[in-house]
Amino acid sequence: MSAAEGPLVVGVDTSTQSTKALVVDVATGRIVASGQAPHTVTSGAGRESDPRQWWDALCEALRQCGEPAHEAAAVSIGGQQHGLVTLDGHGEPVRPALLWNDVRSAPQSRRLIEELGGAKAWAERTGSVPAASFTVTKWAWLAEHEPEAVRATRAVRLPHDYLTERLTGQGTTDRGDASGTGWWASGTESYDEETLAHVGLDPALLPRVVRPGEVAGTVRDSHDLPFSKGTLVACGTGDNAAAALGLGVRPGTPVMSLGTSGTVYAVSRHRPADPTGTVAGFADARGDWLPLACTLNCTLAVDRVATLLGLDREAVEPGRGVTLLPFLDGERTPNLPRSSGLLHGLRHDTTGGQLLQAAYDGAVYSLLAALDLVVDADADPAAPLLLIGGGARGTAWQQTVRRLSGRPVQVPEARELVALGAAAQAAGLLTGEDPAAVARRWDTAAGPVLDAVERDEETLARLAGVLSDAAPLLERGTDTD
Repeated sequence: MSAAEGPLVVGVDTSTQSTKALVVDVATGRIVASGQAPHTVTSGAGRESDPRQWWDALCEALRQCGEPAHEAAAVSIGGQQHGLVTLDGHGEPVRPALLWNDVRSAPQSRRLIEELGGAKAWAERTGSVPAASFTVTKWAWLAEHEPEAVRATRAVRLPHDYLTERLTGQGTTDRGDASGTGWWASGTESYDEETLAHVGLDPALLPRVVRPGEVAGTVRDSHDLPFSKGTLVACGTGDNAAAALGLGVRPGTPVMSLGTSGTVYAVSRHRPADPTGTVAGFADARGDWLPLACTLNCTLAVDRVATLLGLDREAVEPGRGVTLLPFLDGERTPNLPRSSGLLHGLRHDTTGGQLLQAAYDGAVYSLLAALDLVVDADADPAAPLLLIGGGARGTAWQQTVRRLSGRPVQVPEARELVALGAAAQAAGLLTGEDPAAVARRWDTAAGPVLDAVERDEETLARLAGVLSDAAPLLERGTDTD
């Protein structure tokens, strides 16, 4: 391996299941070293993780990176959005973090929307209508169900904030991740006093919002990480904003991310405010906006269907008439937090491969239904859809997206885009560049383009019809909820 041409930076992706770290050469974008370590998530009604596992996983991932991590001049953390981390006066977790895919706060979500002016008022104030995944609804749930935990809380953080603070000793966040809380007003780019007062959250418990390009702090010496004291720490951001940085996305370019959750988003220069709640009006990690739609059920749900059928995830077969809505964990888009999976149109001659293809169709349909709302009206409708995330290299995922979108699909060769985006953010501290421009210089979006095929209007219409007809049943949930 040749010597690095420029300074080194570390980009981190702390996701739902694991933490990954990349050491990147600022001059070339070459990955010099990498490491990864897992953490656990509870199953059942809630989805929780111990934040201390994230720290342990970060330490292990950096240990795997070896000496290059110690030589890094700057570091940045990208992390899963929306998670509620509550800390005591010593900086220790009061309880496990409530994660983005914990939807127990659906009743609190509905109540908050009603009590604070309705969906339109929420969209105008914060850019988003808070779904059960949002941090503000989780805080309301905690206050109702575990008031003793609220009383013990001396600091409220998001997952990436928690790790950044353990590096620097200072409570900070960024506009991208703050915009997913529900208590950050996108119009004023500040915490919303009315919302915080309504849910009983003292703004003094929240981190300082660091501006894009500003140094969040430096690595302190009272820690066990392989960084030199004084290493620069960027503000970090949420995972979707980090991936957008990692791709160097320009306004109007659509992105679909296929992971545990699925997302579609595009960078925009216009502040979004969708009163239907389909599109979350997030800020990006720079100075623009990142309108985004998110589904709770994507690769993990489809893989679960494949397991139930005893099939490899690629063992799909074409077929007509069978519809599967894989809402195994409730759903956010469409907003059906109490729903479960639904199968319609099963026949004697339906094969397992056709059922599996129907699961792919149902997962992709939910994302594509929001795509036109995410992309600005003046964007090029023939521009390739950038396909990223763990599912992006799966043939069945690629072909399903092509068939149901009718667009060309580009699959970037770069894999760890959240960590690469964090690395670009860290690099920007050293060079003074726009982090997205850094990523474009690294050519992170390069990859094969799959030509457009005729859109499968028949399947799209059938999915829309079944979803509309079944909505009352899906809204009721199941007896085990």
